[in-house]
Amino acid sequence: MEKTALEAEIRSYVGKPIGPTTIGRDPVNEPMIRQWCDAMGEELPPYLDAEAAKHSVHGEIVAPPTMLQAWVLEGWAMHEGYAEPRNEQQRLHNFLAENGYTGVLGTNTEENYTRYLKLGERVSARAVIEEISEEKATGVGLGYFITTRTEFVNQDGEELGSMVFRVLRFKPAQAAQGASAEGGSEAAIASKPSRIKPPMGHDNGWWWTRVAEDDVLPIQRCTGCQKLRHPPRPMCDNCGAQEFDSIAASGRGTIHTFTVIHYPQVPGYEYPMVAIIVDLEEGQRMASTLIDCKPAEVEIGQAVCVVIHEDEDGFKIPLFRLEGGPASGGGNVGGSSNA
Repeated sequence: MEKTALEAEIRSYVGKPIGPTTIGRDPVNEPMIRQWCDAMGEELPPYLDAEAAKHSVHGEIVAPPTMLQAWVLEGWAMHEGYAEPRNEQQRLHNFLAENGYTGVLGTNTEENYTRYLKLGERVSARAVIEEISEEKATGVGLGYFITTRTEFVNQDGEELGSMVFRVLRFKPAQAAQGASAEGGSEAAIASKPSRIKPPMGHDNGWWWTRVAEDDVLPIQRCTGCQKLRHPPRPMCDNCGAQEFDSIAASGRGTIHTFTVIHYPQVPGYEYPMVAIIVDLEEGQRMASTLIDCKPAEVEIGQAVCVVIHEDEDGFKIPLFRLEGGPASGGGNVGGSSNA
C-alpha cells in the first residue's frame, strides 16, 4: 500500500475506543488482595490485617494501588483470534502486519493512581488509542509507536487511576542479502541485528560502565547505611542518602522464577529465550536471561552463576547459566572484590 494511504488509514484509529468498557467480574475483595500480596511478597498490614487496618490512616483494608488493572484483566482466550479481530486495537495491528509491520515490542508503560481501592468497589476500564507516532527508525526496524490510554473508575464513576501503554509495531530489520567476495564474513557480521541497548542515564550509566570495564556484576551500595540495592536508583530507600558506591557481586544465586519466551521474536535475540528472576547471594533480586541450557532443564530454585557476555558489537551484559553448566563463549564470571 502507498505510504500516504497507509498513514491515512492508521490515523483514522486515533481517538477510537479500543472496545466496550471492561467491567471487573468481581468487586474488590480480600482473597484476591491476599493472593496478589503473596505473589508479590507484600506484607503491609493495611492490605492483609483487618484489625491493623482499622488503626491505619485508611481505617479499613484497602487494595494495593498496583492491583488496579488486575481487577479488570480478561483471560487469554478473550484476546485470541487475530484473524477475526475483536476490537479496534487488534484491527489496527492486523492492518499494520498485513502491510509488513510484523514485529511488535512493548516499550513502556506509565501508571497513575488516584486513591486506594476499598472492599466492595467494582472497577471498570475504558481504553482508547490515544496517539500513533510518525514512522520512526529504531534499532529493530522502521515502525510506529502506538499509545493507548486506559481510564479506571468505580461503579459510581469516581476516578481511580489511569494507564498509558506504548508499543512499537515495526518492520524487522533485514540482514544484508549476500556478501562481497572480499571481506564477506565481516560484512555479514556487521549486518546482523544486535541486541537492543538499554537507556543509560545519570542513575544507571555507571552500572553499565562497570560491567563493560571491570567484567563484574555490580550492586549499588549506600555509603550512609551500607544497604545494597538493585536496580540502581538515585536515593537509598532505607535512610534517604544519595551518596553511593558499589560492590562486585559473587555472581551466584538461585532462580526465583522464570518464563520461556517464544514470541514476539525481536531481531538480535535467540529463541526460545528463558527469562529469569534471580535471587542473588547478596540478598538482591534481578531480572536476566538464562543461557546454555534447554528450557525443559530449568527449574525454580536451581543454582546459577553470572556470565558477562559480550555481543559481536562489543556490548557487554550480565547473563546467567546453570551452576556447573557449560561455560559460555565470550563471557567471564564476575568476581567478588569491592569497588
